[in-house]
Amino acid sequence: MQQLLESDKYAERKGAAYGLAGLVKGLGILSLKQQEMMAALTDAIQDKKNFRRREGALFAFEMLCTMLGKLFEPYVVHVLPHLLLCFGDGNQYVREAADDCAKAVMSNLSAHGVKLVLPSLLAALEEESWRTKAGSVELLGAMAYCAPKQLSSCLPNIVPKLTEVLTDSHVKVQKAGQQALRQIGSVIRNPEILAIAPVLLDALTDPSRKTQKCLQTLLDTKFVHFIDAPSLALIMPIVQRAFQDRSTDTRKMAAQIIGNMYSLTDQKDLAPYLPSVTPGLKASLLDPVPEVRTVSAKALGAMVKGMGESCFEDLLPWLMETLTYEQSSVDRSGAAQGLAEVMAGLGVEKLEKLMPEIVATASKVDIAPHVRDGYIMMFNYLPITFGDKFTPYVGPIIPCILKALADENEFVRDTALRAGQRVISMYAETAIALLLPQLEQGLFDDLWRIRFSSVQLLGDLLFHISGVTGKMTTETASEDDNFGTAQSNKAIITALGVERRNRVLAGLYMGRSDTQLVVRQASLHVWKIVVSNTPRTLREILPTLFGLLLGFLASTCADKRTIAARTLGDLVRKLGEKILPEIIPILEEGLRSQKSDERQGVCIGLSEIMKSTSRDAVLYFSESLVPTARKALCDPLEEVREAAAKTFEQLHSTIGHQALEDILPFLLKQLDDEEVSEFALDGLKQVMAIKSRVVLPYLVPKLTTPPVNTRVLAFLSSVAGDALTRHLGVILPAVMLALKEKLGTPDEQLEMANCQAVILSVEDDTGHRIIIEDLLEATRSPEVGMRQAAAIILNIYCSRSKADYTSHLRSLVSGLIRLFNDSSPVVLEESWDALNAITKKLDAGNQLALIEELHKEIRLIGNESKGEHVPGFCLPKKGVTSILPVLREGVLTGSPEQKEEAAKALGLVIRLTSADALRPSVVSITGPLIRILGDRFSWNVKAALLETLSLLLAKVGIALKPFLPQLQTTFTKALQDSNRGVRLKAADALGKLISIHIKVDPLFTELLNGIRAMEDPGVRDTMLQALRFVIQGAGAKVDAVIRKNIVSLLLSMLGHDEDNTRISSAGCLGELCAFLTEEELSAVLQQCLLADVSGIDWMVRHGRSLALSVAVNVAPGRLCAGRYSSDVQEMILSSATADRIPIAVSGVRGMGFLMRHHIETGGGQLPAKLSSLFVKCLQNPSSDIRLVAEKMIWWANKDPLPSLDPQAIKPILKALLDNTKDKNTVVRAYSDQAIVNLLKMRQGEEVFQSLSKILDVASLEVLNEVNRRSLKKLASQADSTEQVDDTILT
Repeated sequence: MQQLLESDKYAERKGAAYGLAGLVKGLGILSLKQQEMMAALTDAIQDKKNFRRREGALFAFEMLCTMLGKLFEPYVVHVLPHLLLCFGDGNQYVREAADDCAKAVMSNLSAHGVKLVLPSLLAALEEESWRTKAGSVELLGAMAYCAPKQLSSCLPNIVPKLTEVLTDSHVKVQKAGQQALRQIGSVIRNPEILAIAPVLLDALTDPSRKTQKCLQTLLDTKFVHFIDAPSLALIMPIVQRAFQDRSTDTRKMAAQIIGNMYSLTDQKDLAPYLPSVTPGLKASLLDPVPEVRTVSAKALGAMVKGMGESCFEDLLPWLMETLTYEQSSVDRSGAAQGLAEVMAGLGVEKLEKLMPEIVATASKVDIAPHVRDGYIMMFNYLPITFGDKFTPYVGPIIPCILKALADENEFVRDTALRAGQRVISMYAETAIALLLPQLEQGLFDDLWRIRFSSVQLLGDLLFHISGVTGKMTTETASEDDNFGTAQSNKAIITALGVERRNRVLAGLYMGRSDTQLVVRQASLHVWKIVVSNTPRTLREILPTLFGLLLGFLASTCADKRTIAARTLGDLVRKLGEKILPEIIPILEEGLRSQKSDERQGVCIGLSEIMKSTSRDAVLYFSESLVPTARKALCDPLEEVREAAAKTFEQLHSTIGHQALEDILPFLLKQLDDEEVSEFALDGLKQVMAIKSRVVLPYLVPKLTTPPVNTRVLAFLSSVAGDALTRHLGVILPAVMLALKEKLGTPDEQLEMANCQAVILSVEDDTGHRIIIEDLLEATRSPEVGMRQAAAIILNIYCSRSKADYTSHLRSLVSGLIRLFNDSSPVVLEESWDALNAITKKLDAGNQLALIEELHKEIRLIGNESKGEHVPGFCLPKKGVTSILPVLREGVLTGSPEQKEEAAKALGLVIRLTSADALRPSVVSITGPLIRILGDRFSWNVKAALLETLSLLLAKVGIALKPFLPQLQTTFTKALQDSNRGVRLKAADALGKLISIHIKVDPLFTELLNGIRAMEDPGVRDTMLQALRFVIQGAGAKVDAVIRKNIVSLLLSMLGHDEDNTRISSAGCLGELCAFLTEEELSAVLQQCLLADVSGIDWMVRHGRSLALSVAVNVAPGRLCAGRYSSDVQEMILSSATADRIPIAVSGVRGMGFLMRHHIETGGGQLPAKLSSLFVKCLQNPSSDIRLVAEKMIWWANKDPLPSLDPQAIKPILKALLDNTKDKNTVVRAYSDQAIVNLLKMRQGEEVFQSLSKILDVASLEVLNEVNRRSLKKLASQADSTEQVDDTILT
């Protein structure tokens, strides 16, 4: 130990190491511990001051490793950290000793030793100290000296770490890495790899630039020897990285190398690399480039073949999963290819095991298309990988392929077609026996996609048999140019036999007339290439073809029947009309068949034959053709009749008008036969649907001649299209006539249904215009039955038609509203329903556009009904709801002008409708009116709305009770509006509202307070008017205290400076007199109205006289009889003779009211004072006085009051006759009006005659003159409704 650590001489130290190792070997391994050698050596190797001690310790470790071998392994782990430090020692001798020691350590490690050492070395690479890193790298490099077995297990972990070190930031670490890799390279035993080791090391050092060159070199190298573990350690990281390269070539080469590896290397050497290489290989298997996929699939197959299935437990499940991947067909294709190669690698046993599952899955109908696509792809690749071994499975996979050829997804069809082509190209002989029967069936399949794919595959098969390529173009000017040769024809007959060849060619020929263009093109292409002479071949296959055609004509599939018919037509064109005598009898026979499909097929065949034949030939065979067509048009089955109609169309196209004469009369005749009438009618309908422009002009005159056949008309109209419009002028009157005759009979409903069918069949705008105009015209007919029929049809049209008749709205609405005054209940009901149907369908825009027209029409029917209720608005359970939506829309959403118009129209409707008819619509009307009154709109809108509400209150009163609070608020608010018109309407409305009030006192109090507080005279006047109207409606219900307050307020205003305030308060007080108690009335009369007028202001007198005249008007029973009568009369007469005109006018008005009271109660006599004063007033110099006197005489004598006594009339009449010559035209006009009422001329001539007898000659002459001039005319007109009470503001 002394020599080893302290000697100056290298030889002595080295020798001591040998000796020490020998001693330990002799004494046994335990002596290391007993003699504390390991402790002494560990101290020495850590001695920083003396390099000899460090070197000696290394020598000792080297020799101990060499002598003891595996026995020293447990200590190696403890020595390793010190050994790592020594690699970076400052002394060169120590470093060299460390190097030798490392080689000795590594070469003697067992597999277990490697497992012990490797983790600490790899961990040391993560250290920050570059010396430690470099040391561990060098130690890793020294692992190259491990035993071969250990080497192969550790290299897969070492080399990747070393390649990472090559990019280290410290140069010395990089160099150490390169050196370590070179050390590994130096122990390669394979001479071929040894030769290219520098290239491999370059690729590891500079992967981005050198990888491709390295792979190419590897591929170019011819291997004779087995590849050992060190070689693999250098190659596999390069390959692994190549799989991540962008370049397609790089990935492809990597896959090739992997594929080749398995035949050149030991499985256990390769096993550690599998986890790192497989992901790259999987990714390449799903590469977009087909070549990369192919090479990767082969590599996988080779790997599985070389390593066995057990090494790839998750590979098969992964491939099966990817095979059904939804997103990408590339992935499915790669997986299918990989699976095929893997199955080939595992042998035929695997194929036998998996094929049943693959075939079963591919045949399923209910699987997703991408799953089916993946499995069908297998049929494309399995034949390539298994070759002849796959032959037994050709039969089972063909049905799957054919089924997939008809898939609705194009990608599945494409895959199936490729698989089919693969089977044909690889197993042609087998395919003839197995595939041909299936393809033959496919040619005649109901699904066109199967027909298309069958033609393509059959083409491939025929090209394969005949030895021609199908890739040439066959697009030529004529479809009968052929490219086939006799030789190819012979080859096909030899391979298929004559019978089968005929069947195949017949199928192909029929494919040329397919309903689908692609099938036609594909069939034509194959036909041209395979057949050498079309007419000759057709004659050869004619029997077979005809058998197939008849089968097709009788098929349930419409496509097949059409194909057969087209083929027939084509045959006639190709082989000439000579074959007609052969064909037509067969078709006639077919029409007698029990099978409806066959009969339908015959009709289609006939159409096609006629299309392909000359007119002369058709005429020649018409004796056979016409009965055939007739019979088919009356066939019990609709499909046959439909086909027969097309035959008729062809017949008409070929022989013209003759076809109509031959067939239509027969069909019309058949309508009378109960057994076939239904079929014949439908036959006519089918013919119409195709040839309406030709058939209608022929049929309409026959059907519209009485008795009108509406059933047939209705049936035919539904298919006549726009041709119907041209004949509407004839059809509509006929239909109305027919309906008129059936009204009230059991057939009425049926007739209406027929009318509906005709009307609703019209589709064009011109037709709709004709219908509306003609029907509206008919509603004006003097004949009630015609009006009823027109109204019923109009209702059907408006409620059932889906047409847009917006452009005719105005005329429709106008025409229908005018029918609301009709005398017939049927017309009223039907026109109401029609209008209702129209307004229901209207959108807001059209409703608003209609308001003006609607108002105009309502005014018109109001004038017609002379203000009486309009019957159309008073229908039970219907009322005004037919027009209400339009007017509501106008009130709610229209422009201010439209709102006003709608409100006025609504008011008019309320006037013209009975209360019972209005009640159901009260809520619909009132709600919008209140809502809009609350908004800020112009005065005229508000005035119109208030007037409408007033009218409604007057009509249905109590029905509006639910709206009472809102209405009161609305009206009282409107009372204070800035516009006088609005205020007056609100006052009037409040007067109507009070009648449905139970608690009236709050409203009286509110008005009273409002009048007191109001400074604006205009608003105050209208509030006084409102108070008057409220008193009128509920004076009897008001509380005594409130009544007293009202009286005192009104009395204080009688002498007001403002004329209107004075007049309004006087009117109010006069109105209240009717409701005062006897005591209150007496007080008002004595202290005010009848009090002495001497010395009082004329305004106070004016107010009193106005109040008195109104009181006389409203309560004549209380004031003109009993204790006040003479005082009242005196006061009125006194006022009438007052100097001030306003007081005199109010006095004359009072006289008029007195006159009326005396007429009502006095038995035709007037007090002498009153009569003489009237005469004086009529002669008064003031025209105002004369005019008021005339007005009051006119008013007091209005019908239906009794007449005055002739003697009482005489003086007044004479004064009036004088006024008929007055200079003032108004006075003259009113004198005429007064005479008419005074003489009761509207009731007759009786009073006139009695007065003629007692009048003097001059007066009589004047009377007769006036009578001639104006009285007769006035008497024939309605009396005026003018208001004579001037205390009511207007």
